[in-house]
Amino acid sequence: MQDNDPRGEPVSSYRTDDTGDGSEGDRRRSSSKDPKRRKKLSEVLLEIAADDSRDRISIADLMEATRLRAAGALILLFALPNALPTPPGTSAILGLPLLYLCIQMAFARTPWLPKIISERSMAREDFSALLGRMGPILQRAERYLRPRLLPLTTRAAERALGAFCAFLALLVVLPIPLGNMLPALAISMIALGVVERDGAWIIAGVSVGIVSIIIVWGVFVVLIKTVAYLLAQAFS
Repeated sequence: MQDNDPRGEPVSSYRTDDTGDGSEGDRRRSSSKDPKRRKKLSEVLLEIAADDSRDRISIADLMEATRLRAAGALILLFALPNALPTPPGTSAILGLPLLYLCIQMAFARTPWLPKIISERSMAREDFSALLGRMGPILQRAERYLRPRLLPLTTRAAERALGAFCAFLALLVVLPIPLGNMLPALAISMIALGVVERDGAWIIAGVSVGIVSIIIVWGVFVVLIKTVAYLLAQAFS
């Protein structure tokens, strides 16, 4: 299907359905024989990191490299770093684009980010270091992903997942100590399920997301009660 951009011109959907419904063995055999097979997301990212013609890697570069995988891949790129121990402030930098992309997924829009966000960049060495932490996790996950439970990967389902991920992205942005890791993990699992049309991963990601909402809400309540107690003691 095609959507229309604001000018009325058709643009491709944010989803691509080129993974097929064949068995795991069939896909592996065809991948080994076909030199033009679709590269895995981890392979695409490694190629970018190894490109010594780049001094810096921008968000726009990543969007261009992953455009055929659309919103799911971009959401994963912004969510997964937040699921790992990272320097303070990472969620503030990556959280806003993550929220923006999740909202677009909820409305089935073609992935797009304003220049003020897409032109942000990091040194290639820093990107390589980040990928050194993300890559092994992504490669391990890719070995278990396969098309299954396809009703959970329909367009209507993806809109609902986009709305759920947008709510989780709000939790990622909130300045709650360690409160961003579990919601980011849930978004990453859902995004992987969307990219590879794996309903089992989507179910697992939604489950982790629900648990993260409960935990973050509990932490938030404790913080509010602590602040209220301290204020009461200070003015008593």
